[in-house]
Amino acid sequence: MTTTRRDGRRFVLSLYLAIVGIAGVLGLVLGEYIFAGAGPELFFVIDLPATALGFATFGIVTVGVGLGLPLALVVYLSRRVDDKDT
Repeated sequence: MTTTRRDGRRFVLSLYLAIVGIAGVLGLVLGEYIFAGAGPELFFVIDLPATALGFATFGIVTVGVGLGLPLALVVYLSRRVDDKDT
């Protein structure tokens, strides 16, 4: 039964990394074609340059944190629930 848990965790981690990677690639592509003067702001505080790298950084960090925090909460709660059942 532990192999299924590890396979499930590996799948979720792979899916998370794939989604964050896609966000970075889309940020790179959009950054090449957006010619607006203002760059993105990370968490409404950190100004990033209006370049492909700035948009890629914005996409990676935003999606990574936006998906990573709820995922970490699910992992934490699932471990707590499993511990109480045994």
